[in-house]
Amino acid sequence: MDYTNSQLHVIYGDGSLGVAGPNFHYLFSYERGGLESLVVDNKEWLYRTPTPLFWRATTDNDHGNGFDVKAAQWYAADRFTTCQKIELAVDGQALQPLPIAPFNNRYTNREYANEVALAYHLVTPTVPSTSVTITYTVTSDGNINVAVHFTGRADLPELPAFGLRFIMSTTATSFDYTGLSGETYPDRLAGATHGHFHVAGLPVTPYLVPQECGMHMQTSQLTVTRSTTQNNADPDSQPFSLTFSQTKKPFAFSCLPYTAAELENATHIEELPLPRRTVLSIYGAVRGVGGIDSWGADVEQRYHIPADQDIDFDFNIHF
Repeated sequence: MDYTNSQLHVIYGDGSLGVAGPNFHYLFSYERGGLESLVVDNKEWLYRTPTPLFWRATTDNDHGNGFDVKAAQWYAADRFTTCQKIELAVDGQALQPLPIAPFNNRYTNREYANEVALAYHLVTPTVPSTSVTITYTVTSDGNINVAVHFTGRADLPELPAFGLRFIMSTTATSFDYTGLSGETYPDRLAGATHGHFHVAGLPVTPYLVPQECGMHMQTSQLTVTRSTTQNNADPDSQPFSLTFSQTKKPFAFSCLPYTAAELENATHIEELPLPRRTVLSIYGAVRGVGGIDSWGADVEQRYHIPADQDIDFDFNIHF
């Protein structure tokens, strides 16, 4: 296909696929099972490949009613879900087998397209196992649509959460979002107002014992801003931003300096490590936190996440 300035440059690597435009370059890994690099204006946004998340840090109330033990399989799934299959389509045409070495030798460095889509099919280590599909669709303007599908499976425990985790290599200086004010959960929405809000840094609620915090429900748009990278040769310390926006329906998110596992590993807040990364979690489903009492009362039924039902959500990444 002849090149125009509005098309994507597609680079068929030995074990990955590059997609580039005038001021962006994305790298999709076949070996690591996801989007490995997201560079905009020479700034890297990913420290790790985004992974599906099934766990939120447990609360006093979760311990009180035993949910943490009942849902323990999802803690393992949060860390050890593996990619089993990848599907690639360029301008709607499926490419099978994947164009890895030596099949990529048929290509030059002059391949262009209007749209590239990669679907990563992952399997959980739960018993029984189930599947998650993450589909990235890149258009010529650099927009990435991310669609996430959880396949419901009977005989699995209820989920603490379901979403997608992005880890960025340095801490954000702030984030701005359009949604509900303050920290909200499915069963903690009363009193919140809808609007546009600016949050400086990556605040962690100072509970004596670190636990789940920082959730923002019913969000239509989120912009994360950083001012540093891990590139020592980068002299530019001006703030730079990346935006996540809803497509069909609002999403929930948290933007913290820690993963759920890091929060749970600390028994007191002073045991948390120094903030080094930005952990952005975008959720399609979140279990309520309860709190009717902390000694055994379960979350109200309408705030549970049954595992036998499919969950779908999607959002756009743009700049």
